[in-house]
Amino acid sequence: MNIIEINEIIDPIAASDGAGVKLKRSIGVQPNYYDPFLMLDEFGSNNKDDYVAGFPPHPHRGIETVTYMLEGEFEHEDSTGAKGRMKSGDVQWMKTGSGIIHSEMPAMSKGRLHGFQLWINMPAKLKMSKPNYIYIGSDQISIHKDEDKKVKVIAGKFEKAEGPIKGHNVEPVYFDVELKNNKQFNFKLPSSHNSFIYLINGELEIGDKKHKQVKDSTLILLSKGKELRVKAKSNSKFLIISGKPINEKIARGGPFVMNTKAEILQAVQDYHNGTFVK
Repeated sequence: MNIIEINEIIDPIAASDGAGVKLKRSIGVQPNYYDPFLMLDEFGSNNKDDYVAGFPPHPHRGIETVTYMLEGEFEHEDSTGAKGRMKSGDVQWMKTGSGIIHSEMPAMSKGRLHGFQLWINMPAKLKMSKPNYIYIGSDQISIHKDEDKKVKVIAGKFEKAEGPIKGHNVEPVYFDVELKNNKQFNFKLPSSHNSFIYLINGELEIGDKKHKQVKDSTLILLSKGKELRVKAKSNSKFLIISGKPINEKIARGGPFVMNTKAEILQAVQDYHNGTFVK
């Protein structure tokens, strides 16, 4: 049996984005790209000044953005005509394709806001496809629950719980796991995938080999393998995210991710001359 071990433990860095929203960024810094994942941000604060300015209208091309709300509310609006309010437990999965302009603004002026945004690369053949917005309400997300754990399945399958995202080119796994102290979580991941755990709170032991302490707001890059073994050393909450690598060269330019620098320059030109949204 090929046991999955820890490859690297990374502490996120403090950053800000949008109109000054404070967040913790891990993927997108070190590593800069963990194929097919381009960025992972955790945003969370009880202080409205850290989030109230939100993310005013901005463009994207060539990527997918996956926003998962744990607490709080966001209002979304974009150039496809999609509009809605994200609430606690909801997911917004947006395929930007050839180009989308959207805004994400807090629908609250006090209280706690907490969530994640993940960027997933798109292969060259899909980068200029028609944008697609998928809204997944918390009541659409399957949950596995037993005496040891609770697993919310956004993508992939755990036991009988299956996520609403299907037929995706990177065959993603996206779980939100709550694991009780001294209990174990075991799962078979595709050996072809790049996988990571993001520990939200608590403390974990992963694999069979000894490793340094892994506690709270930590990105854990995993080795390729088949059998993931996680043990909680305290009541813990974490994300498990995995995807099949695209294995293509990329060029990055802020909110645009394409395959060549020329395509990035074209995206910038399209945006400035008003032909960005098809």
